[in-house]
Amino acid sequence: MSEEKRHYVMEPMSGERVEVEGTYKNEWGGEEKLQRGQTFPADPMLGTTEWELVELDFDNHHEGRTDPRLVPKKDGSSKDAELKHPRGHIDRGDK
Repeated sequence: MSEEKRHYVMEPMSGERVEVEGTYKNEWGGEEKLQRGQTFPADPMLGTTEWELVELDFDNHHEGRTDPRLVPKKDGSSKDAELKHPRGHIDRGDK
């Protein structure tokens, strides 16, 4: 029986250095645009908080928005996650 391995990622905390430029959201939903080298700020009400990358800071888009393919997604949030097998399809009698 194979054991499923899971990869747990700890989000950056207030006081840590920003490694990737972009828009970050804290636990209460407050968003801030942070540059590489800055430190993650503490929330005025919550204090030390986790920060999640919401959007990368990428400068060559016409509408000023990050390409949706570059925005990190939670595991299983992709519509391709439902595909169980490469040859899997609805049984239409065409086998």
